[in-house]
Amino acid sequence: MKRIITTIALAIAASAALHADEGMWLPSLISQRIQDMQDKGFRLNAEDIYSINQASLKDAVVLFGRGCTGELISPEGLLLTNHHCGYGQIQQHSSVEHDYLKDGFWAMNRDEELPNKGLTVSFLERMEDVTTIILNGYSECMSEAQRAELVKSNSKKLIEDSTADGQGLRATVESLYYGNQYFLFIYREYSDIRLVGAPPSAVGKFGGDTDNWMWPRHTGDFSMFRIYAGKDNMPAPYSKDNIPYKPKKYFTISLKGVEEGDFTFIYGFPGRTQEYLHSSGVRYIGEISDPHKIRLRTIRLGIQKKYMQQSQDIRIRYSSKNASVANAWKKWQGEAKGLRKMNTVSTKRRFEEKFSRWACGSRYEGLVGRIDSLYRELEPYSYATDYYAETARTIELANFAAKVGRMYSDGKFSKSRLEEMSADFYRDYYAPIDMECFAAMMDEYLRNVPEQFHPDYLKNSISVYGNVSVWADSLFSNSIFTRRGIVEALEEDGAEQVFSDPAYIFADSFSKWYADEIWPRIADTERELQLAYRDYMRGMMEYEESVNGKQGLEKFYPDANLTLRVAYGNISGYSPADGVIYEPSSSLKGIMEKDNPEIFDYNIPQRLRDIYASKDYGKWAGKDGEIPVCFIATNHTTGGNSGSPVINSDGNLIGINFDRVWEGTMSDIAFDPDFCRNIALDIRYVLFTIDKVAGAGHLLDEMSFAE
Repeated sequence: MKRIITTIALAIAASAALHADEGMWLPSLISQRIQDMQDKGFRLNAEDIYSINQASLKDAVVLFGRGCTGELISPEGLLLTNHHCGYGQIQQHSSVEHDYLKDGFWAMNRDEELPNKGLTVSFLERMEDVTTIILNGYSECMSEAQRAELVKSNSKKLIEDSTADGQGLRATVESLYYGNQYFLFIYREYSDIRLVGAPPSAVGKFGGDTDNWMWPRHTGDFSMFRIYAGKDNMPAPYSKDNIPYKPKKYFTISLKGVEEGDFTFIYGFPGRTQEYLHSSGVRYIGEISDPHKIRLRTIRLGIQKKYMQQSQDIRIRYSSKNASVANAWKKWQGEAKGLRKMNTVSTKRRFEEKFSRWACGSRYEGLVGRIDSLYRELEPYSYATDYYAETARTIELANFAAKVGRMYSDGKFSKSRLEEMSADFYRDYYAPIDMECFAAMMDEYLRNVPEQFHPDYLKNSISVYGNVSVWADSLFSNSIFTRRGIVEALEEDGAEQVFSDPAYIFADSFSKWYADEIWPRIADTERELQLAYRDYMRGMMEYEESVNGKQGLEKFYPDANLTLRVAYGNISGYSPADGVIYEPSSSLKGIMEKDNPEIFDYNIPQRLRDIYASKDYGKWAGKDGEIPVCFIATNHTTGGNSGSPVINSDGNLIGINFDRVWEGTMSDIAFDPDFCRNIALDIRYVLFTIDKVAGAGHLLDEMSFAE
């Protein structure tokens, strides 16, 4: 154990400069990176970034919901995040009469701010290395299952002890480096979060799926919320008596703008990366998984869009769902292309060959081949899982039926809960879309998944109905879940009616098949993979240390896992192809060049056209007289960094991260400094939109600006 911890500690403590701007660093250990940051232009110190003894920048950054980042920009709890992060909340408040997605929303006073049930934001109170505590009692004679149980038990006790005395506290213990290290993260969570403002989709989602993941970008991807607290400034359930939260720290805003080469850093909650993946894992993702999932989502998106174009009501109901499906769909396309372009599989294999030669005669001998064998065992089950997740698991009616069924099977039927679930489901549901998707997805499953992975239920259904279209007609015609009134009339004795429903049987049969026949094989193999990767991670570190000393260890930052990280780099354009050079910023001029009233995603508000014609920009224009919109930089980001503050060398806010360039989406697996760029919304476009487009200048009065 001492050797394991020593190796990890060396990797963290190494101080040589990392090549390019790759890396997502733990803020509690940022003192090990601060010299490199300062050498690149940063003018603050490590305590300014992360401190548990004084207010620091970490106290102005929040986990928004369970998958985005936000930042505080006023002493009154005003919060910025992305439009797409707040999209679900904006949609929930929208209707045909009040289409806040299309028209935008701005609270002109505190009473108009809208509460959002279920939305939370979490501040990180502190993080600490708890490896010794979590592995207390471990011995190498334990099986992987016994070790996992020990980790679970020790983690549970530590979490209980860490949150026992704190109002709104929650904690997690997270594994780093495939279980070679464990960190405790303690958060304070607030649940009274109110919508303050959102631009119309023609600004906040400008360019839609066409521009998504692309550069140059002209999307005003922001929304504004406010955190409310009890009178003691602590977390409290929603109440009209709550008051705006008083933050320990909030960001000062810079209006200086950005130029090529400027230092930037990002503070946020990146979701998941796999930078140390074996070549076999990369091959499966890039050559098998991504292409199949892309094709399945292409079909679903086409069906959704066909109906969304026919009705404003359907467009509103399916906007959030469609955006969610499209986001990963396009990302996977760029990821697969990037992995091919970088020859990532071949590069990994060359390293693995060197590692294997070095490992001869050591505890790591044969490890590379062992991992490859495990992936080959796993592949057919992973393939079946991908298809199950992208077909049967996407049927909305079946998912809702299963959710209602769980109330009965768990013995927790509640009439009020049923009514609440029903309202949530039917508000955004349109059966013709779901039924057409059912037929298309099940047909794809039958044609592309080997028969050994066809559940008996699926085989029997096709035997009875002949084809999926007839099956779909029967299921949707006979299910009570297509009839809201019948569902809401269910009582505590309605279990038999639910359990015999064809939509419930569909979901339950697939779920049981997966749980009984697929998941156990995946779980067993992944446990072996986890153990192999734990050794492989240690082995890679020892290899680099032996070959390159501490400088070799410098590359080992922990994979992202939705915990707070710092990434830094600089403003930089790039060249994605021969003869193509992209500048690092975009402007309002580009919006006007794309403006097209006949295309929904490019039909900007008339107010924006008028402002552009009159050049009534106020103080928000850049040095060239144009309104800046977006910029790109070399910061290493991923999903979860959406909404992250982009910060300059003085620690002031210059933008809001919201995307990556399409050519660099493989950065979750392999970072290429030539192509990997994060896309951020220039804070000046945010302020311009609030002031000139929305007429909500009162919000600016709360903010602080750098001189």
